[in-house]
Amino acid sequence: MIKRIASTLLLLTIVITTFGQSTEIKKLLNKQDENLSHRLDRLEKMVDDLMWHERLGDIAHVDKVYMYGPPKWKEKNPTGLGAGNPVKFWSYLFFPKNIDTNKKYPLMVLPHGGVHADFTTYYTHIVRELVSQGYVVVAAEYRGSTGYGKGHYEKIDYGGLEVEDVFASKNYMLENYHFIDKNRVGIMGWSHGGLITLFNIFEHANDYAVAYAGVPVSDLVARMGYYEDDYRALYEVDYHIGQSAHKNVEEYRRRSPAWNTHKFKNTPLLIHTNTNDNDVHVLEVEHLIKSLKADNKQFEYEIYQEVPGGHSFDRMDTKIAKEIRVKIYKHMNQYLKPEKPINNLKDIQKAGYRF
Repeated sequence: MIKRIASTLLLLTIVITTFGQSTEIKKLLNKQDENLSHRLDRLEKMVDDLMWHERLGDIAHVDKVYMYGPPKWKEKNPTGLGAGNPVKFWSYLFFPKNIDTNKKYPLMVLPHGGVHADFTTYYTHIVRELVSQGYVVVAAEYRGSTGYGKGHYEKIDYGGLEVEDVFASKNYMLENYHFIDKNRVGIMGWSHGGLITLFNIFEHANDYAVAYAGVPVSDLVARMGYYEDDYRALYEVDYHIGQSAHKNVEEYRRRSPAWNTHKFKNTPLLIHTNTNDNDVHVLEVEHLIKSLKADNKQFEYEIYQEVPGGHSFDRMDTKIAKEIRVKIYKHMNQYLKPEKPINNLKDIQKAGYRF
């Protein structure tokens, strides 16, 4: 892998030196740059997979399994070989190291955030805190995730079938591990993971006992308005939505939780947002909250005022972030009943110890 990356870099240098910056050369360079980016993502993923064992091996069994979700929503060749086949993807599994398979355990479904992102050791402390309480955790690398090459990257269906990939990961766990309690399944996610969380309980209300959505992407129409051209361009490429919000506003509404709150039923839901969020502007989550209220839905929420950390305010290792996560865990735990629930700051600090 490293030799191939070095060769690619050498090729780029030779091309630039020899041919300059003609249009065709720019296309070649862009293609090489894209290929290099995917190779680097794969390499980073391999390293991070090893780090999971290093960082959680003292309290958890870590595994990674291959599963599938629905077929792609866009097929380049609908009649071609393999068209209509399920989309295959990997998921991370985390089990308490002292697990007793004669008992029943609650399951936490944990979708990662980000447009073209992945589940990384950024979430180490979150997973540690969950496993220490007695949760089994599943984290899907749903379609569009990075680290698995261009093919998986371009299967992205933002706010669409990626939601069903995460749901499929939940079903996989129930089908394959008899010690998971089907009546104690929760889902929690931040940012884009918060959007996936919301759509999971909108579409599959009876499958989740409780949910938490942190700083959730909530309104793609508004988001396209306050973000810059480069960000909007991510959604407008052919393999993605393929159109701007200006050209197809209904498609963006379809993929926005704030425009689909009528689907929400009765899953106990907690929503958090932060007024200084530098990624998901608070106006998106305010729209979500107002829409839920307008539809007479029952839920809990808190709008935090200028908490340091912005978009990551409750995922950090700071004292205030841990105090907020205690609130989150209390919300989840009253419905999922883990064996060793986190009830206070001391509990959450103890969960993070590695000695």
